[in-house]
Amino acid sequence: MIGRLFRKPEPEAPDGRVAVAALLVRVARTDGEYAQAERAVIQDILTRRYGSAELLPQAEVMEANAGDTVHLTKAIKDQIAHEDRMGYLQDLWRVVLADEARDFEEDGFMRLASNLLGMADRDS
Repeated sequence: MIGRLFRKPEPEAPDGRVAVAALLVRVARTDGEYAQAERAVIQDILTRRYGSAELLPQAEVMEANAGDTVHLTKAIKDQIAHEDRMGYLQDLWRVVLADEARDFEEDGFMRLASNLLGMADRDS
């Protein structure tokens, strides 16, 4: 009973749309660069999916403050149906390929993200 008084409240789950955008930013930053081409692709994805790229600044902050990728993917898994997640993996690949340079960090991130989103590694 006393323990409940001192327990920290559970943090509110982030908006799934912002979590998706933050995951897109995270994959763009994986190689140590956040190229304008990657940012432009993210803006295009957000506009296509949500009608606006206004989520991007909020997503950049969320990504910078998210300790690990699990936090972001959990919000997505909790709010986005499994059958819809394949499209988000395709969007992540669009960001990876936006700067026309693909490296092992990005490949590793994509395998991790695929698994954390509950998708088979081969699906990505």
